[in-house]
Amino acid sequence: MIGILADTHNHVKRTLAGVRVLQEQGAEVLVHCGDLASPEIVEICAVLPLYFVFGNHDADSAADLKQAAKKHGATCLEWGGQFEHRSKRIAVVHGHMTIDLRPLLESEPDYLLTGHTHTARDWQSGPTRRINPGALFRTSEPSVALLDVVADDVRFLRVVV
Repeated sequence: MIGILADTHNHVKRTLAGVRVLQEQGAEVLVHCGDLASPEIVEICAVLPLYFVFGNHDADSAADLKQAAKKHGATCLEWGGQFEHRSKRIAVVHGHMTIDLRPLLESEPDYLLTGHTHTARDWQSGPTRRINPGALFRTSEPSVALLDVVADDVRFLRVVV
């Protein structure tokens, strides 16, 4: 199970609550789809194996986020990248720049995880299932998502602080 977060914007309490919800629901891996905004968010999310990408609010802190990844054993995919989980290709990008998104989508991964819009969404784009978990900041309903790649099932989970 993959726990998906995005757009935490350095909101520690909501990030802690989101990670807790995902752990309680059985997440084995966490993916942060960008706009972490501080190394502290990397530390909070690195309680499980963590993959993350930079978002538009991470440009000024990119070096610090990379350093935090190294320190806490997380994997920084920079502006976008892929990894494999249970024989499925998972691509991750924040989604604010088509120059980062398009090559990942064209590689036809099984899943493409994005953030940026602060709106939870699940849709099919050709052979790729695209998932946006929503956001933990600038939203009336903070949410994260839990992806079961074996069952090809996604659940959106409300986060209450």
